[in-house]
Amino acid sequence: MIGRLQGTLAQKNPPQVLIDCHGVGYEVDVPMSTFYQLPHLGEAVTLLTHLVVREDAQLLYGFATAAEREAFRQLIKVSGIGPRMALGVLSGMGVADLAQAITLQEGGRLVKVPGIGKKTAERLLLELKGKLGADIGTPAQVSSPAQTDILQALLALGYNDKDAAAALKALPTDVGVSEGIKLALRALAR
Repeated sequence: MIGRLQGTLAQKNPPQVLIDCHGVGYEVDVPMSTFYQLPHLGEAVTLLTHLVVREDAQLLYGFATAAEREAFRQLIKVSGIGPRMALGVLSGMGVADLAQAITLQEGGRLVKVPGIGKKTAERLLLELKGKLGADIGTPAQVSSPAQTDILQALLALGYNDKDAAAALKALPTDVGVSEGIKLALRALAR
């Protein structure tokens, strides 16, 4: 399996790039998030890759980060999701957004990606729950009972775990519950 390519960027034609590795040109399909991070033509580039071997073709998919490649690998394990659709999902939303949508079971965010319908979004949510983004939706680390109360209040008001955790981190550790809620709401209102 080809796990990484390092060479010179020879061509860029979205979503495909051509990487010259010591005289051998590799055609690599990349998500748009990776495509936008690529250097100019003729410059050095390194991509992590995933090789798909089919009866009629051997296809390389490239990624700028290990997280993107892992998300791609998890996506293609879902029935009905092939490499092209997985690239489309990663092009339509970042890995962190995808992980958060899976963790919070937000199918509406997935349906916004071209090619993903309601049933496919539901299948993604079901099959990827706990496999992708398990660390994204975890509750914030709280250091006092007051912070626990503040976090619960923010969640009860409808804020998601990520926003509530970010607001909680910005608070002083010795703040009271009522003052902490006020400060957190002000921070979230910005």
